[in-house]
Amino acid sequence: MRPFEVFRDGLGVPHVRAQGELDLAFGQGYVTARDRGWQVEVDRWRAEGRLAARFGSGGLEWDRFAVRVRLADTARRVWDALEGPERDWVAAFAAGVSAGLDAGGRDVPELRALERACAGAPLPPHEPWPDWAPIGVFLVNHVLFSGFPHLLWREHVARTLSPDPSVAALFAADGGPASGSNAWALAGSRTASGRPLLAGDPHRFLELPGVYQQVRLACDEYDVLGLAFPGVPGVLHFGHAQVPDDGGPGGGGSVAWGITNAMAHHVELVREDAASVAAAATGTERVPVRGAAPVDVTWGETARGPLVTDEHALCWPVRVTADAGVAAWRRLQRARTAHDVAAAFAAWVDPVNRVLTADSSGEVLSLTAGRVPEREAGERVVPLPAEAAPPRWRSLPPPVRVTDVAVDANERPARAEIALGYAYAPHRADRIRALLAAPPAGGETPESQGRVHGDVQDAGAAALVGWLDGVVPGAAAPPVAGAAERLRAWAAAGAPMHAGSTDAGLFARWRHALVRRVAAHPALAPLHAPHGLPAVFAPWLDVTARVGEGLARLLGAGRLVADGPVLDGRAEAAAALTEVVAEGAELSWGELHAVAPLHALADATGVAHDDVPGVPEQLRAPLSGAGDTVRCTGSVPGVTHLAARGSVARWVWDLSDRRRSRWGVPFGASGDPRSPRFADQHPTWAAAGTAPIETDWARLRPEPVEGPA
Repeated sequence: MRPFEVFRDGLGVPHVRAQGELDLAFGQGYVTARDRGWQVEVDRWRAEGRLAARFGSGGLEWDRFAVRVRLADTARRVWDALEGPERDWVAAFAAGVSAGLDAGGRDVPELRALERACAGAPLPPHEPWPDWAPIGVFLVNHVLFSGFPHLLWREHVARTLSPDPSVAALFAADGGPASGSNAWALAGSRTASGRPLLAGDPHRFLELPGVYQQVRLACDEYDVLGLAFPGVPGVLHFGHAQVPDDGGPGGGGSVAWGITNAMAHHVELVREDAASVAAAATGTERVPVRGAAPVDVTWGETARGPLVTDEHALCWPVRVTADAGVAAWRRLQRARTAHDVAAAFAAWVDPVNRVLTADSSGEVLSLTAGRVPEREAGERVVPLPAEAAPPRWRSLPPPVRVTDVAVDANERPARAEIALGYAYAPHRADRIRALLAAPPAGGETPESQGRVHGDVQDAGAAALVGWLDGVVPGAAAPPVAGAAERLRAWAAAGAPMHAGSTDAGLFARWRHALVRRVAAHPALAPLHAPHGLPAVFAPWLDVTARVGEGLARLLGAGRLVADGPVLDGRAEAAAALTEVVAEGAELSWGELHAVAPLHALADATGVAHDDVPGVPEQLRAPLSGAGDTVRCTGSVPGVTHLAARGSVARWVWDLSDRRRSRWGVPFGASGDPRSPRFADQHPTWAAAGTAPIETDWARLRPEPVEGPA
């Protein structure tokens, strides 16, 4: 055991302190394993392609994908290519995880339930974490985070419905992305303190335990707090560091950063020809399946990359370059100024992010970071042909100084040199700018950012209600015309998706019915043909979900293909409202819209429903917001009203005084459902709130560090 100390604040958040960097990395790994043992072990099994060895057949589709995409091999390649300091840092973290698991991190109800699953078939023995495992965990969290599965969907549209790219574009309502984020930066001229403020919230699937871990990491060289990926060393995406007062740059001040998804086309698919597939390097891995016979999975790899389907090669920058950006991870911990943060992100690889960073001197910078191939917009629509030129990495522009306000919310950038993607989210950025254009008296403060985090106006919903403009008295039955008038009045008021609103509930039910009608329309019938792709890609090929994303454009499409059926948007909108009114129910949005977090244990074969942890009933709350409101609580219109995607953290970094910064997560600091810190932050999160951050060591509770059992 390396020497380190652990302290806890009032939320149970770990503050880890050590003298040297490697002792600190070990301590972070240790406390992560103690707090999130189940979570990090599952991600390690995913990285190794050995989930089915524990989950039975329920883990087999993931393992097939992991083997085919060469996930473990890629993580090992990245590890092998690391320089000595980064290698030592990652290895120390992995050793700490192993120590924490041995010291009680595996003593969680999920593992007991897993033992009973698969008719009690034996589980493999526990093994120490290999040094490369933290890199594998990072890749697990991002390998499907890019846009490449969307390429498969658009190819399916081209093959079954129309090869015209404008038809595929109908399903991307200039976005409809399944991932996103908000971030904004306020220069000192806009704040009460006269120093910058950064704030935001990342949007991902709501997983239990949460995908981010609040943590503080302090050693002689740095003191940084923020949101870490469980199982990955350091604070990467969202951090606020107190700089030592040692006479160096930024000494005695602080520096902070936060990211959003740049929506870049950075991972490519190539449709290989028969000759390339025949010439591919191949191999077979035997995948153990708990409670069943092992399965042999064959992988292939062409000069472009691994074959993730029988004919599509994945050109993934991490694998092409054997670089996951680990040097950037480590360098971020040492940042002392905003320019240091920008320099660290220059070595970032995957995924491609927009970055906002500021320091207490008043400097605020905006930049884009990651490894992006140079491709024209028309080359980002479907998989590339086999004869396409290999990628050339784009040189990204230097940071831009922010002197007033900057907003990043996955919108289409105004600057062409950073418009790197295919589809973007149009509404949240505009709404955030509007909110920030009306500051509180005296200037912006950390507390005043709550009005932005909590905003529930839905511009997309307001526009959709316009399709009911023909539903008026005399043209529709009185109850239907009355419902349409209610929706028009609600939309005119900004379409607020408040949990207690029956108008928002009416809208949601109408949109749900409309999506289902359009998805079943004869004009879209060809899309329901079998796609023949591996099951791991099924969510991206779900026609109903895709219609929900592109609904506004589809309603205006008319005839999608020559001589095909006409889709009459106004007629469908009116018919859907008639259906909903006939149901007679009057439900608020919050009665329909509750959190439905994903838990990995639910995928294991034979696990009892009651064994899968969820948010305790007494902490559940109706949810305001929707998929593309600033307060993101995303459902899948046409499929479910429940929210499985949303703000997986909220953060506010005050560069005048780190002690005034704020943060929050959907559930809690602990991954153990028996812990009082498992979901204690959920009510605050459900109200779009944040909590103050405690940094005074004297006010933190020391926690004994136990050695391995």
